[in-house]
Amino acid sequence: MQPTLRFVFLGLSITSSWGNGHATTYRGLVAALARRGHEVLFLERDAPWYARHRDLTKLAGARVELYGSVVDLRRRFTREIRRAHVVVVGSYVPEGRRVGRWVRAAARGLVAFYDIDTPVTLAALETDRCAYLSRRLLAAYDLYLSFSGGPALCRLDRLGARMPRPLYCAVDPAQYLPSGGPAAWDLGYLGTYAADRQPAHESLLLRVADGWADGRFVVGGPLYPPDIRWPANVERTEHVPPADHSRFYGRQRFTLNLTRGDMRRLGHSPSVRLFEAAACGAAILTDDWDGLDEFFTPGVDLIRVRTARDVVEALRDMPEERRAALGRSARARVLASHTADDRARSLEEYAFELLEARLGATQAAETFRRRSRRRSQPPARPRVVAARRPATTDKDLTA
Repeated sequence: MQPTLRFVFLGLSITSSWGNGHATTYRGLVAALARRGHEVLFLERDAPWYARHRDLTKLAGARVELYGSVVDLRRRFTREIRRAHVVVVGSYVPEGRRVGRWVRAAARGLVAFYDIDTPVTLAALETDRCAYLSRRLLAAYDLYLSFSGGPALCRLDRLGARMPRPLYCAVDPAQYLPSGGPAAWDLGYLGTYAADRQPAHESLLLRVADGWADGRFVVGGPLYPPDIRWPANVERTEHVPPADHSRFYGRQRFTLNLTRGDMRRLGHSPSVRLFEAAACGAAILTDDWDGLDEFFTPGVDLIRVRTARDVVEALRDMPEERRAALGRSARARVLASHTADDRARSLEEYAFELLEARLGATQAAETFRRRSRRRSQPPARPRVVAARRPATTDKDLTA
């Protein structure tokens, strides 16, 4: 049985899923670590836009705390940072460079960086415009946990990351379940607006809706600009909280997965929404990117689409039996390899590997110091012992 570890996470948000995919990822990972017997504290900057959309106030088995500034963070939580076995700083943490430098100086255990935005981070590091990470700070972390695998890990290694390892997004299958019931929409999409994703959104959903007046469509997510023209058969909902995700996916015949531009170009970067939809047993239509087949089998677990025609053919021509089989297969794949418990085990393995190496290095260093001390001492002077005379007897005196 593995020993209990004390984890401290400093992440973008765990209390609000509004406008970000970090919250559900952290919730699943933190809950899984707590179930495995570890002590977990999550620290989040109290931002007004998240305060207005909180959909979590506490997490079973873990402690969640808000802080107001870096000064407040240092004043209230230095002790927890020092006593933690593992401290994890996440991408997009406000004043992330400053937070990372302080954690690196204060922590006595391992310090890791969890990048849930690896392709975006790599692009920003090339121009030194990453607000939450610098090349120097990247090289100071003991462990670099990457949302992306494949070539991203090689690039991180070249940039000086000490131990780049994949820690993909995942899903908590207890929270994401097939909901059943009749479908309300032929195709749906859940995701925050992103300019680099919008061309695919327009091509693979809005254009399809325009051309199929009898079809029913839905788009959920915030921050879409007011100048987007929504066809009359596209229903809009500003925010779908995680508690409603299963029902939202369950009411769609098909769901569309779209990937951010940087992530699509780099590849090997599955989004948390992809795993969540699969866990709900949704029939998924997805854009294509390198590494997709490492996570799902196209044609068996989901369908790759490149054009509006591909989408229309799936929506109008696919037999119901095959559509249902896609959802079952995708869910089975997630349960087998992509749950929060899978990621918690991976993080445990990385942490114990480093902790054991550090302990071994400490023991080796102590042995070396002891031997060095012995070698540096002057040799002991030989002890001269005078020969003992035989004892004098009465016979000797009278001889």
